[in-house]
Amino acid sequence: MKVFCGRANPTTGAVEWLEEDENYDYHQEIARSCYADMLNDKDRNAKYFQGIRAAVGRVKERGERAVVLDIGTGTGLLSMMAVTAGADFCYAVEVFKPMADTAVKIVEKNGFSDKIKIINKHSTEVTVGPDGDMQSRANILITELFDTELIGEGALPSYEHAHRCLVQEGCEAVPHRATVYAQLVESKRMWSWNKLLPIHVRAEDGEKIIVSPPEMENCPGAPSVYDIQLNQVPLHDFAALSEVVTMFSVDFSKPVNRASAHYAVQLKPIKTGTAQVVLSWWDIDMDPAGSIKCTMAPYWVQAAFEDIPWRDHWMQCVYFLPNEEPVSQGQSVVLTAFRDDYSVWYKLQKGRNEEATTAIHEETPVCLCQAHLLWNRPRFGELNDRSRTTQYVHALEKVLKPNSVCLSISDGSLLPVLAHHLGAEEVFTLESSAISHSLMQKIFKANHLEDKIKIIEKHPELLISSDLEDRKVSLLIGEPFFSTSLLPWHNLYFWYARTAVSSHLTSDVTILPRSASLHMMVVEFKDLWRIRSPCGTCEGFDVHIMDEMIKNSLDFRESREAEPHPLWEYPCKSISDPLEVLLFDFQQAVPEHTLRKEGSLNLSRTGKSHGVVLWMEYHLAPGLSVSTGLVQVSGEKGFCQWTPHCKQAVYFFNTVTEPESLINNPSAVAYAVSFNPKTGEVIMDFKLKLM
Repeated sequence: MKVFCGRANPTTGAVEWLEEDENYDYHQEIARSCYADMLNDKDRNAKYFQGIRAAVGRVKERGERAVVLDIGTGTGLLSMMAVTAGADFCYAVEVFKPMADTAVKIVEKNGFSDKIKIINKHSTEVTVGPDGDMQSRANILITELFDTELIGEGALPSYEHAHRCLVQEGCEAVPHRATVYAQLVESKRMWSWNKLLPIHVRAEDGEKIIVSPPEMENCPGAPSVYDIQLNQVPLHDFAALSEVVTMFSVDFSKPVNRASAHYAVQLKPIKTGTAQVVLSWWDIDMDPAGSIKCTMAPYWVQAAFEDIPWRDHWMQCVYFLPNEEPVSQGQSVVLTAFRDDYSVWYKLQKGRNEEATTAIHEETPVCLCQAHLLWNRPRFGELNDRSRTTQYVHALEKVLKPNSVCLSISDGSLLPVLAHHLGAEEVFTLESSAISHSLMQKIFKANHLEDKIKIIEKHPELLISSDLEDRKVSLLIGEPFFSTSLLPWHNLYFWYARTAVSSHLTSDVTILPRSASLHMMVVEFKDLWRIRSPCGTCEGFDVHIMDEMIKNSLDFRESREAEPHPLWEYPCKSISDPLEVLLFDFQQAVPEHTLRKEGSLNLSRTGKSHGVVLWMEYHLAPGLSVSTGLVQVSGEKGFCQWTPHCKQAVYFFNTVTEPESLINNPSAVAYAVSFNPKTGEVIMDFKLKLM
């Protein structure tokens, strides 16, 4: 059966109908998931294997058969560890059919088919009994159901059901327990990811300040956690206001309750400051004694931070308090963690623990201002970036005239406010969604501009003259930022929008930005390459996993496409100089012909060529540009600094999955990059030229 699914093209804006059938190939989705990262996490795998061996040993010492239930088996790795450790039988549950099918092949290839049964169901649908999926309840429960927030993948409901229906009372569990930690901090940088801070604009008639609406000031923010690599955040970016405290623990060997709960901890600030953010992480004990521990603690908590294992499937959490709270050194406050089935949030209260714990559980925070629904965390940071705003102000000052009729096309941009303050005669802003319309109304009202900037809630192709009060646009502006964009070139939607409104522009219209360019550079990653590399498992345990994923339906082949990553979190160094590849001229409409460039990029530094990073630069006015990628390359080794507000595109070479000699010895990279204006796609091909 074939199914047609509608999808909006993020670059062109057109709705495309894609054909899918029951044999849809999921190999790319799996290849881009975190399986490679998890399988390559030697610390994780070694700790799991140690914990599983110990659990099987304890069961055997009691004279019992070791029957294992492995929930969320994925590749079947943990089940194979259990059988290797001496388990008599293992039920391995995997709900995702393509993954379950591959697990069957992996288990068979490694000779474990007689002791491992793959069950392609959600664990809550598994039955026990003579005619059930499991012949008997298990006495060892193995799981890997955790995300960065610990419970975000539904661990609690799965554990609750397993204890009620699938495992014996007093079963062994690997991991045995999890503990969540928190630290209260003040951080201007992190707080800029959550609130719109005042923006100062110097105009001819004095300084103007753009302020956020009251709804945003009092908004509890987005309900989702912001998970990042805290190990890439320097100490000068935050001030610790408390010691690290234990918030709560979950014992997985006992019945687990999914019901909402809260945990209050009294703490005395170690420093006077403004509490804004809670940094949080967890660790898991693989055994009851806590002697086998796997921790997510960031570098400033760990003694030997240079040996911290790198992981991308588990990171650390940034939680934003509902409001900034001043705290004084030594004066007690109470930090409360609330949780429901899938998420955690925090609140800070003054006073003693007894007073604070009388507070009843609060509902999950929900965004009230709509800004957190339209703008993600990096976008908040981008809007609060003073140097970036200054570039736009200087560019507007160069092109604005007293009689300028200005039209802004972006999602929830502050450029219309800047244009008005800098002297545009009339300002319109095109907002394509009800959310961006509503948000901009609130911002304009807070700045007393509701009667001075007109919001048009339409897609560009539907714009008519009366929307613009029969005026012609002499200045078309955009950042560009669109909430549907994932890859850097998706924001070329601005070009398509500019083309769609051409009939409403004056013959001598000024476009800001004037143009955009696509840039690329060959890099060596410190760690990110691991998500595409062949994987070992752990010391003393060797099975064939990746080769089976390569040969079967979950093909781990090179995608031949780029994928988005926030590279400020993933250190790398340049192997080549940056190169401008394509130029997009916004002064003209989108062309009908394909833009293409090919050539050879010499590698100027020694190192491992893991892939190519691509990004966009927007040229606002002569001498003024903003970048969505590279900020600078520093030092002889070529360490890269990236803008933290955008994701860059990463194209991994297939040599990441091949012998190191192919990675270490290229002399140049041959490239062919093209932009198809009909589809809005950037098509790329790279080949390493070996010495």
